[in-house]
Amino acid sequence: MEPFAVEKPLIGMIHLHPLAGSVAYVKGSSSAILDAALRDLYALESGGADGVIVENLGDAPYAVTAPRETVAMMSVVVHQLVEKAHIPVGVNVLRNDGLAAMAIAAATGSAFVRVNVYCGVAFSDQGTIEGQARDLQWLRRDLGTDTRILADVHVKHAAHLTTIEEAAIDAERNGPDGLIVSGIATGRRTSPEDLQAIKSVSSLPVFVGSGVRIDNVSTYRDADGFIVGTLLKQEGAIGEPVDVDRVRALADAIGSLRSEE
Repeated sequence: MEPFAVEKPLIGMIHLHPLAGSVAYVKGSSSAILDAALRDLYALESGGADGVIVENLGDAPYAVTAPRETVAMMSVVVHQLVEKAHIPVGVNVLRNDGLAAMAIAAATGSAFVRVNVYCGVAFSDQGTIEGQARDLQWLRRDLGTDTRILADVHVKHAAHLTTIEEAAIDAERNGPDGLIVSGIATGRRTSPEDLQAIKSVSSLPVFVGSGVRIDNVSTYRDADGFIVGTLLKQEGAIGEPVDVDRVRALADAIGSLRSEE
């Protein structure tokens, strides 16, 4: 899938420290936030990642729609990352502000966005979240951007009313450019059966969005790409910086899957 230069891209996560608008934000920490993000970008690129997603993970507990000050600060950070990056940069604004993500992407030249609840309804720790596919498609058109949309199917940290096959069919008919399947929570293993279920009903690229490890990546050989955060951190701890050696090891494992095709 465009904009990635390889089959089965490895997309690493840049988890931002708490931004303005979050309860954990520390006044005057903007330079430290940017420095940490740039450090993780460098480690991901050096280790062989094929893309990155910038996400405001540190802002928990999340608002469904991000505060204006969060969007403004995230735009500044993403702009700096896009300027420095040699690989595609994506944006995910938690908990489900796809419109903000699309606006940031258009303003900064980011290549794609991730939207946690693209269509349908999810019951999450932030309450009931409704999809925003039509508004996102209109905004993309109005902004005149070709920013790609990756849509989660049965997003993690939420409960869903439909089967995963029904959710994938509904997502595809609303026009995203790719789908994401994940486990029940951040870092939790994605079911290979869920991947196969989505692949069986959708013609779109399907990315595995959580729980990928070197010792299980071969079980996802039918995936069209991998989004990995926790595993690539030092000691596999989500709050730590990205470890270039871990990135390189997983990139090599995914490269082996490509060579089998």
